[in-house]
Amino acid sequence: MSSMAETEKKGPHAILIAYPLQGHLIPSVHLAINLASRGFAVTFVNTHSIHHQTTKAINCNGNEDAQDIFAAARESGLDIRYDTVSDGLPVELDRSLMHDEFMSALVHLMPAHVEELVAKIVRDSSPRVTCLVVDTFFVWGSPVAKKFGLLCVSFWTEPALVYTLYYHMDLLQKNGHFACKDIRKDPIDYIPGLKTIDPKDLTSYLQDSDTSSVVHKLIFAAFNNAKASDFVLCNTVQELEPQVIEALQSYKPFYAIGPIFPLRFTNATVATSLWSESDCTHWLNSKPHGSVLYASFGSYAHITKSDLWKIANGLLLSGVSFVWVLRPDVVSSNDLDPLPVGFKAEVRDRGMIIPWCSQRQVLTHPAIRGFLTHCGWNSILEAIWCEVPLLCFPLLTDQFTNRKLVVDYWKVGIDLTRDRTVITEEEVAKNVNRLMGNELGSELKDAVRGMKKKLEDALSPNGSSQENLDAFVNEFKPKAQT
Repeated sequence: MSSMAETEKKGPHAILIAYPLQGHLIPSVHLAINLASRGFAVTFVNTHSIHHQTTKAINCNGNEDAQDIFAAARESGLDIRYDTVSDGLPVELDRSLMHDEFMSALVHLMPAHVEELVAKIVRDSSPRVTCLVVDTFFVWGSPVAKKFGLLCVSFWTEPALVYTLYYHMDLLQKNGHFACKDIRKDPIDYIPGLKTIDPKDLTSYLQDSDTSSVVHKLIFAAFNNAKASDFVLCNTVQELEPQVIEALQSYKPFYAIGPIFPLRFTNATVATSLWSESDCTHWLNSKPHGSVLYASFGSYAHITKSDLWKIANGLLLSGVSFVWVLRPDVVSSNDLDPLPVGFKAEVRDRGMIIPWCSQRQVLTHPAIRGFLTHCGWNSILEAIWCEVPLLCFPLLTDQFTNRKLVVDYWKVGIDLTRDRTVITEEEVAKNVNRLMGNELGSELKDAVRGMKKKLEDALSPNGSSQENLDAFVNEFKPKAQT
């Protein structure tokens, strides 16, 4: 049988390599399931480090290497294979603490390991491999795909607004809003598809005058690489960002296919958590309907100890009941108990402080009324789906731009502090109570319900995200057979 006939009979085969951070891993896993449900064979690739963390989180008996995170998904008939690759660093290295070394390894060390693995999969797999699906932040996707004669699909896990800002870094620099000594502070009005945006609402890395860091080098290389991809899949919704998406579609095929959720929202079949999850259900069951604030700063970004203390004291002043996820390294891996002395004892009757949880399960609980968030994109989409208004405190990267969407464009949340940089515990307490109160809280609840309807419509059988994913598959298949 010819390779073309084999591909047509069995469907295309994609290698999907997930970026090794939990916020990227979660949508990547569910993209793999979505593609497999449309007839793709998918070889999903995690780094050794992420594999080690996820399997350790669900299997504390030390037998991490025996776990195949897609075993349950395969039982439903999906053709998803699983493999792992080195990012070039020892598995046991603390990547959160050694951030620059980690980012440098993704640029300089990981590509050789990826090439070796892709060569093996291409050589040994049936049906034949036809494309490489890579997170946009990987800098080597297009050259590796080209080397093996594969189509390159760039997967963007953040909003289209953030993508277009990075895509147009050259315009920002040319106009003096980025990467220059005296950065302009006036509104930016020249990005295609975007009316205006203030410089303070750019991603954190686009607000820097010094662009010599390893992360800046990674971003520059990643977007040079992304421009050479054949397709872009984006975890957003057409109706949420129509003008930006339309402008991006003028450059190359760009498909909004989000929100990319598990089929059963609160019960994913594939392990993606990097830490063991605490069960809050019994505690939440004891609280009145709509009385609890959920707080989490995500899986990777750090907060200063000073800001953490002010937020803690603000929660204390607010009198509100809360579930607060504080992962062990939220300040630093070297500071495992960063809360103010005596804080846990003072709030023990109305506060539950845990290292990690199933966020989707907490957000769907009827006791939850609001979400104090770092504005990670997964958190925003999940909160909207659960009709939970947001209290925004961005910390890093895309979170500042995501906040713009939540507070200023969609009006489904408010800022934790007025200027988003200087925190006082009094202002924290005031805004927690505003979010949880009846007047503003009800307005926000109505707004977030309207946004959820757009997400639901997009995922319906004739919705934009389903049609866009079908359109991608239909455009992809003929190219994969050439």
